[in-house]
Amino acid sequence: MTTFYIIRHGQTTANAQDLKQGTINTAITHLNDVGEQQAQALHAAFDISFADRLICSPLARTQETAAILNHGRDLPIKTDSRLLEISYGQWDGQKNDQLKATYPQYFDQALRDVLPTYVEVATKGETFDQVIARAQDFLNGMAQQYPTEKIIVVTHGFTVKAMALAVLQPQNPMSLPEPENTSVTKITVDSALDRAFLTYYNRQVGY
Repeated sequence: MTTFYIIRHGQTTANAQDLKQGTINTAITHLNDVGEQQAQALHAAFDISFADRLICSPLARTQETAAILNHGRDLPIKTDSRLLEISYGQWDGQKNDQLKATYPQYFDQALRDVLPTYVEVATKGETFDQVIARAQDFLNGMAQQYPTEKIIVVTHGFTVKAMALAVLQPQNPMSLPEPENTSVTKITVDSALDRAFLTYYNRQVGY
């Protein structure tokens, strides 16, 4: 089986300002001081040297987190576009509070996050199913290519959730909130049996 340890990047300025980051890759989406401290804490508590490789999203915030985690561990690092964050289309870069006030019917009031129907009003927004499909493709593809490896993955909040949704296939995707910054989620995939298992989700390490 292939074992994935999936990590959400550390906090960014955009996170702290409660903005929709999506696929934005500018200065405000780099790690802030808190995000760097979170990544350092995870580095100290979670020695990734047991793993075979490290794969991250092409965006700067994941690459910065991966570099901190990999310091002194020297795993081979590659990027994979299937690990990109969901693109919210025209909503990328906008404040969550303003979007929620304007489009309350497209938000889960408990989670304060968008519902799958948000694409009705967010031009060029990626659907939940599209992200789940590429997350599933990543897990299956890596498992077929590396059937016995342990792989560290550094990606984004919704992308981690999409991987878990691909495994669990719940009726309601809003039954699973997005994970916290620098949390760890463990998924194993048996490509021979075409089965996947979620061992744990959103585990806080080093706090």
